[in-house]
Amino acid sequence: MALHTNENHNPTVHKFESMLKTDDVYFFDAEDFEEIIHHYLNLGKVSLGKKAIQLGLEQHPNCIEIKLLQVEVLVFEDQFTKAESLLDQLQSIDAHNEEIFIQRANILSKKDNHAGAIDMLKQALTIVQDEDSFDVYSLMGMEHLFMDNYVEAKKCFIQCLTYDDSDYSSLYNVIYCFEFLEDFEGAISFLNKFLEKNPYCEVAWHQLGKMYIEKNMWESALGAFDFAIISDDTFLGAYFEKGKVLEKLGKLNEAIACYETTIEIEDPTSHAYLRIAKCHEKLGNDDLAKYYYYNTVHEDPLLDKGWLAITEFYLRKKDYEKALHYINKAINIDGDNALYWKRNAETFFALNNIDEADFAFKQAVELGNYELDTWTNWAKVLKQLNDSEAAIQVLLQGLEFYPNNAEILYQLTGLYLRCNNFDEAKEHFGVALQISPKKSSIFLELYPEYGQLKWVQDSLKRNQRAST
Repeated sequence: MALHTNENHNPTVHKFESMLKTDDVYFFDAEDFEEIIHHYLNLGKVSLGKKAIQLGLEQHPNCIEIKLLQVEVLVFEDQFTKAESLLDQLQSIDAHNEEIFIQRANILSKKDNHAGAIDMLKQALTIVQDEDSFDVYSLMGMEHLFMDNYVEAKKCFIQCLTYDDSDYSSLYNVIYCFEFLEDFEGAISFLNKFLEKNPYCEVAWHQLGKMYIEKNMWESALGAFDFAIISDDTFLGAYFEKGKVLEKLGKLNEAIACYETTIEIEDPTSHAYLRIAKCHEKLGNDDLAKYYYYNTVHEDPLLDKGWLAITEFYLRKKDYEKALHYINKAINIDGDNALYWKRNAETFFALNNIDEADFAFKQAVELGNYELDTWTNWAKVLKQLNDSEAAIQVLLQGLEFYPNNAEILYQLTGLYLRCNNFDEAKEHFGVALQISPKKSSIFLELYPEYGQLKWVQDSLKRNQRAST
């Protein structure tokens, strides 16, 4: 096995690796072996860790700490029976070693017995010194997360913060629990109390800003992001989130300044370019918008959202040929994205390429796009293909997602008339008039040839009289 002593500057590890290379036998005390084993396990070099455990037990056969590290490796390799047998031996020697219960919890967790793992961790808490409880509460919090018990998980991670308020992992987990519970007010209250004790914690300010966004408290969010930036003026996430809030408030030039700051602090990112482009487009700076849209995809050619943004830019400009070119690039990157197929369909429809539009709408629906205009526009495509029966089936599917939708019902009326199914046409027209008489214009625009039918005119007049 190749040994790379240059990967570390630890003299103990260096001495151990020298021993392995020369086949000489050096003596190490038990603490040195623990240090060596931890070193390799932390680097993911399990085979070297196992070698150190083997040699460690040869020199210190009764060392419980080394045997517990052996258990850790056995659990990692899913050798649960051997691990449990060794833990039984160790517990008979030292029944008050919390690590024994932690490893038992680890085994139960890997067996998906998370409730059992929590019970073991609770036993560990009765043994461990209070100042060393952090790791146990952290593990317990993760077990509760595995069980989707976010209330108890939150309590555990909050307890972790009482031992180490600089542990951002626990802080993020607390906020994750609040978010999942949709308790944004609780999160705001917690973060404000946390910040009273830790006023320069940029992560807490950042998370507080995001919670204010969830409550549409835009000015409060801006204040929180400003404090995050004061705490760390290189905090990219705070600048980015602040920019998004400024966009929401229509302060587009200020938003651009925030995004540009992120580019100044670190290398440009495609996401920053994309936000800047959208701001310039809203400001009517089309040339600058295009410049930044193209920078977006130049910076990251695989960012399909960039290609989609360019597509939608050209769709708004009614430059359908260019829109088609760029949406096809997005599809080439992510061919399973329903929205991209929908944009592809809309572009083909605008170009009057009806067959391709039909195929693209079908792909969009098969991939899970069930938006109202997907059904109604697909039906219009099929109408142009003179396939009224297929259009009816599409709209009937749409009704399953949008029951009694007037727009769908008016379109169905016209299609049933095309198929000479007058009973269905009258029934759907009557229901549509009851739901939304104003939208009868949809029927009259799409099917003007039926607008003068006597029963249609009579229905419209009766509805008009009833509403006055």
